[in-house]
Amino acid sequence: MYVLLVASAFNSLTQRVHAELRDHGHRVAVELALPSVSLAEAVRRHEPDLDLVLAPMLKTAIPEEVWAARTCLIVHPGPVGDRGPSSLDRAIQEQETRWGVTVLQAGAEMDAGDVWASVECPVPEVGKSDLYRGEIADAALEAVLLAVDRFASGTHTPRPQDETAARTRPYLRQQDRRIDWEADSTERVLRLLRAADSQPGVRDDLLGGEWYLHGGRPVQPYERLRGRPGELLATRAGAICRATTDGAVWIPELRARRAPGGPAPLKLPATLALADRLPPLPEHPAPPDAPAGRPAWSDIGYREEGQAGFLSFSFPGGAMSTEQCRRLLDAYRTACTRPTSVLVLGGGRDFFSNGIHLGVIEAAADPAEESWANINAMNDLVEAVLTTTDRLVIAAVGGNAAAGGAMLALAADEVWCRSGAVLNPHYRLMGLHGSEYWTYTLPRRVGAAAADRLTTEALPVSTAAAHRLGLVDRTIPCTPQAFAAETARLAVQLADRPAARSLIAVKKAQRDRDEEARPLAAYREAELALMRRTFFDPDAPYHALRRAFVRKETPSGTPPHLVRPVPDRHTPVQPAPPARPRTVTGLAVHDRAPGATCC
Repeated sequence: MYVLLVASAFNSLTQRVHAELRDHGHRVAVELALPSVSLAEAVRRHEPDLDLVLAPMLKTAIPEEVWAARTCLIVHPGPVGDRGPSSLDRAIQEQETRWGVTVLQAGAEMDAGDVWASVECPVPEVGKSDLYRGEIADAALEAVLLAVDRFASGTHTPRPQDETAARTRPYLRQQDRRIDWEADSTERVLRLLRAADSQPGVRDDLLGGEWYLHGGRPVQPYERLRGRPGELLATRAGAICRATTDGAVWIPELRARRAPGGPAPLKLPATLALADRLPPLPEHPAPPDAPAGRPAWSDIGYREEGQAGFLSFSFPGGAMSTEQCRRLLDAYRTACTRPTSVLVLGGGRDFFSNGIHLGVIEAAADPAEESWANINAMNDLVEAVLTTTDRLVIAAVGGNAAAGGAMLALAADEVWCRSGAVLNPHYRLMGLHGSEYWTYTLPRRVGAAAADRLTTEALPVSTAAAHRLGLVDRTIPCTPQAFAAETARLAVQLADRPAARSLIAVKKAQRDRDEEARPLAAYREAELALMRRTFFDPDAPYHALRRAFVRKETPSGTPPHLVRPVPDRHTPVQPAPPARPRTVTGLAVHDRAPGATCC
């Protein structure tokens, strides 16, 4: 079928729907619902071939002239009968343990249409955006694919909602999110912060200014950080620690309140956002000897299990600043001194990485210089992974990865990817050629023609398509919560294999041959020459594109590459296999992992 996605933004869920519908053989196009564009006119541009309109994330109503003329399906992040714009926020704030996603038909009343499909899901104690990209997205895709199949059958009749069970609730305003530091417990503070992550944040007064607080992690009792409620106690990895009535919380990011007529403020690491306002506070690293099962929060962590090491990292929004790249590189080098035969990078449930930190770059006194520093720090990290020849390195991609973050994953010997992740292995939409050694790692996996297509078309790729292409070596069909444990089980199993040492020897020999053919330094030099030219050209589109992205400026229209209908074309275009073996470890890459929980 020809399916048109109508969305307020090409966000993570819309990207996943786009990718997976293509996997199922549908032609897919996108139109963004923008203030300056008539949605009815936009839909008419896709006639007469259009079969179905689907809205994965839409903040405005579909006009009657559109839904009255053809079937339009809406994805609502709530169970049947739930209505309103703050569904997920309220589910978290009100401590729901089960929630759901409903695909319903557009009509005169928002969220009140006939139901085509609904799927339930658990609600773990994670931030709203993490939940949205994880359990909610999994449920949404199951519901969307079911609804599309039912529509395509031509025989299914959607069921009306029970109006007596329906509940319409208004937008959750800041006054309903406000933290009372003198009265609220740590548990309530964290719940309010999770429900507002990553938008809109919780508005609060701090150090003489108004800020939106983003993210929130508990301080463990053994960290001994206590103080007067509301008081700032310490910093850690750019986050600030703030006391509650019965403990304390870590707040990783802040965003200033927008001044009348001013540009949209940036979401930044808390210490960077506060800058000179921040009083002298101790930097309080995470204790290395945390009790089992009660780790102290940190954006980087390391542990071992048998002969496998696990270097975890989780940066807000997947963005990695110069400072974060350098800290991760230090941690990587330390991990490489340990007596392990397998090292796993990542393994978290949310973003793997999205590359350089455009927000920190935009906030810098000299964005060009900070761009240059950031890309070099990313390259140093990727180079360290590529040149590790004394152990097997696995990139465990539990969530989405894009641009330089996707290329960081490709630097590993193998990429193990959760089945619900979406990859965007390209840079073009930010006006960049890209670096992170992608001109070496991408073609060696998928071939030159496919690498050119991926970086030129700039479309999202599902895990299934990435596996077919060779971007991913192993897919792990599990829930977001199960990914870390399942990855650990497989990594320990790999490390225990008698053949592990011989695999490492094979890997080293291949790296030596590649280096002789063309040194890594040559790839880096060529890539960075193009990047430097862009960074230090004030008229390069990168600067305006970066500004629009981080300040969430409304585009004037839908990008042309999304408007064009795209068939499923993600199959290798070269008959010859890639230059490198499909897997280093020889593990099965297509069967469901034993013990995995199916999504």
